[in-house]
Amino acid sequence: MWTKNASKPFINPFTPAADMITLNPHLPPASETLTPHHTRRHRVRCGAAFYLACLELSQSLHLQQKPAQALLQLNKAFLADLGGEPPPHPLPYAALLWYLTHRDPTLFLGNPVRHFQHLATRISGPRALLRSWRAWACFHLAETVLPHQNFPRDFLQLEEERITVPSWTQVKKNLPPEDLSCLAKFR
Repeated sequence: MWTKNASKPFINPFTPAADMITLNPHLPPASETLTPHHTRRHRVRCGAAFYLACLELSQSLHLQQKPAQALLQLNKAFLADLGGEPPPHPLPYAALLWYLTHRDPTLFLGNPVRHFQHLATRISGPRALLRSWRAWACFHLAETVLPHQNFPRDFLQLEEERITVPSWTQVKKNLPPEDLSCLAKFR
């Protein structure tokens, strides 16, 4: 295994130079060979080690050219219960924006706008309300940088379930200070 310097493009020695992949500079460096086992071993405690493992796996999946799965790992990082302690690495809002603004149109990304809308409206479990507000923040960030015609909201869900999308101002009012400090430079 090898790790990559976040300030330099990663060149896998086993692939042609044309396949150079730039690390997401907002995530910790990680091996290209990580698997879901990397996070599962920390899932029971779901604390700081789980949080970091999710960010590392996200970076690894990015290096494996699996952007949709890399985004899902950012979601999982928000599951972590850090017990009121500051996160061991900044919350992944900047990492999300970097993925969305550096996306490769030839790779499957899914529809992040729709994904975060569904996540925000269907989330359950520990700290569900906080995680829902974080999903709405990600929804707004995705809507800001992605073209609406290619990444629309799920208007059918909004209509059938009579959901009103909270404004960016409402979202910010419901997020804790550590989120707001990470989001201060956006929108």
